Amino acid sequence: MGFHEVTPVRQSFVYAADDDDDYDDEEEGEESDTMPTAKQHRSLLRQQLEAQNRGAVDDAIEEEEEERMDGKTPTTELNRGFPRNARGSTITAAEDQPLLQKITSRTPADDSIFMIEPQLASPFGGSYGSTWGSLSSRVNESSMQHAGRLFRQQQLRGTMRMPDSEREPLMVKKVQEDDGKVIQVIVGQSTLPQTIFNSVNVLIGVGLLALPLAMRYAGWVPGLIFFAFAGASTCYTAKLLAKCADVDNSLITFADLAFVSFGPWARIGTSILFSLELVAACVALVVLFADSLDALIPGWGLLEWKVVCGVILIPLSFMPLRLLSFTSILGILSCFGIVLAVIIDGLIKPTTPGSLREPAQTHLFPENWGSFPIATGILMSPWGGHSVFPNIYRDMRHPYKYRRGVNITYVAVFNLDLLMAVVGLLMFGDGVKDEVTRNILQLKGYPAFLSVFIVICVAIIPLTKVPLNARPIVSTLEMFLGLDARSMGDGQATHGCSGLTRGILKIVVRVACIIAFVVMAILVPEFDTIMSLLGAVACFTICLILPCAFHLKLFGKELSRRQKTLDWTIIIVSTVLAIVSTAFNFVPKEKLGI
Repeated sequence: MGFHEVTPVRQSFVYAADDDDDYDDEEEGEESDTMPTAKQHRSLLRQQLEAQNRGAVDDAIEEEEEERMDGKTPTTELNRGFPRNARGSTITAAEDQPLLQKITSRTPADDSIFMIEPQLASPFGGSYGSTWGSLSSRVNESSMQHAGRLFRQQQLRGTMRMPDSEREPLMVKKVQEDDGKVIQVIVGQSTLPQTIFNSVNVLIGVGLLALPLAMRYAGWVPGLIFFAFAGASTCYTAKLLAKCADVDNSLITFADLAFVSFGPWARIGTSILFSLELVAACVALVVLFADSLDALIPGWGLLEWKVVCGVILIPLSFMPLRLLSFTSILGILSCFGIVLAVIIDGLIKPTTPGSLREPAQTHLFPENWGSFPIATGILMSPWGGHSVFPNIYRDMRHPYKYRRGVNITYVAVFNLDLLMAVVGLLMFGDGVKDEVTRNILQLKGYPAFLSVFIVICVAIIPLTKVPLNARPIVSTLEMFLGLDARSMGDGQATHGCSGLTRGILKIVVRVACIIAFVVMAILVPEFDTIMSLLGAVACFTICLILPCAFHLKLFGKELSRRQKTLDWTIIIVSTVLAIVSTAFNFVPKEKLGI
């Protein structure tokens, strides 16, 4: 009998083919219980406590007695769970180990991390091996194992009744290490080309439309130097994330790395930072939609177009996630289409402004150095993909090819972004706007069909990416409000709400998110300001500061002085630039003289 306070949902993992038989045999022996009656529903906690007193605790005592007879102590069992390169021979050495090893020791081979629902420990969920939190701090090991078995039974009963079509199960496989220890790892499914495509999809976005303005603010020399620094340093930290994830196979997400490095508050902090990053991206997309449509179709104002964008996005926010994922390819094609259309327009027009055949006047250094901090934020914004790189790495069929995939991805993205920045600045010079497409749409002399094509591409990007970017925010809010299937109860009502009320509240949450994006787009109408804040607050922190901090924390004693110096240099420089760029974005542009 399982805890009916935990709703049965689709299994979050499946075994590889060679492990299915063992797993099925184990479950057949545990599936002999009958479904509870109505009377049993009213006293589940009492029944589970009584059952625990009769069975689970006795079993745990017997296991502990057997361990004592074998000469094993909690300390020796803890050390047995450590990676070979991190075992300590004394208590003092064990205390010096990273927090990661304390976590991995809580997952014996017969009850692995994949058997325990991650949401039991973390309100953010979505990753595995997360046996941390308030629950695990008060429950002993045998109780957690017993709860894991009960949850598996509950999951199996609920899979057929309540399938979760939006969450594809991961595939796990048992692997025996050199020392004989059996662990369970995630089986990656993406090939190298698929990994490169996914990585490019993450990095390519509308931020490239503001790069010409950033180059104008920074000047050719400082702008190109900083853009090269941003690309090289984020490529380096993307590889650091994979190195940190290799410390333990249970680490899947960026938030997992934050937890094992700095504790539960770091996990919560990074989750909040991810949410802010997604909010800023959604607001920027709404602003881009309104600016482009207003430039092509005069008569309506920016406010009206933002409202129209919100009205279109509301029904799209209810599309299944699997369909939204397929539409992301339209966003990539649209970005490439915009770059191609801008280049063709520049080659067609014979005279300045807006011509590549007669370039506009530009400057090697910024005319006003007060604009340089704003430029650093914009130039950093295209590299904000590190939040999902650990997931991409774990999904690789051949993880050893990850570094090669990162190199190819960054070369392609760097060249595309640099092309747009250089072409846009050469075409319009000091007159370039926060979105280079607005210059083309407001200037005569270009073919009409290319202008229409640009607007269509610009409109497709928000309509395909906003619902996808908003989904993690919606899921987090539903989790906190008890509306998500992984956190709400199995009964007819949860927390005093009927099923109908719960469904209405889920609709309200999704509609409210879209309304909030539109309202913020109205309050902050400058596209360049949004992108600069996104780069200064989120990208510097997620892409540079935190990966280097994880590396120093997990491998500090093994790193050479050169590696430590490099990591600390990136942290210090990034922190200073992030603070200065954020502060300058709140200064009115009139006072900065731009």
